[in-house]
Amino acid sequence: MNDDTDNPPEPGQIAVLAACARPLDLPWLRNALDAALDHVNRPIRSVTVKVVDDVTMLELHERHRGEAVTTDVLTFDASDPGGPVEADIVVCVDEAARQAVELDHALERELLLYALHGVLHCAGFDDRTPEDFAAIHAEEDRILTAVGIGPIFRGRTT
Repeated sequence: MNDDTDNPPEPGQIAVLAACARPLDLPWLRNALDAALDHVNRPIRSVTVKVVDDVTMLELHERHRGEAVTTDVLTFDASDPGGPVEADIVVCVDEAARQAVELDHALERELLLYALHGVLHCAGFDDRTPEDFAAIHAEEDRILTAVGIGPIFRGRTT
């Protein structure tokens, strides 16, 4: 397990930590997220992304949202209203792996999508209505295209 939770990022930094046994290209994920964050419509103070498995995500989802199922991403927004983004984001490697196989792309690309999704929630986007859902995912694809990765979400309905 490559977990670095004892060394959280300093303010102004981006950290990507893995708390799962699956091998991941964490430097690529961190660098891609860092590049994407330059295109977010709010300044970024700090973002920590922790990659976990289904078991851990289910436990966190139940503890913090009252839902005893796994999910793709949980966002913990510590930002001051209107201030720079300061967030802890948890992403599920097992859900990302299922989606990556189904969509035939790299696991890290799917994890990047989840991390960016969490940041965009902190930057004022939501996804509860069909219009908001379309807007946040269009913004994800816009940002990922701007950094040379290209759209990952591409109009999924879930």
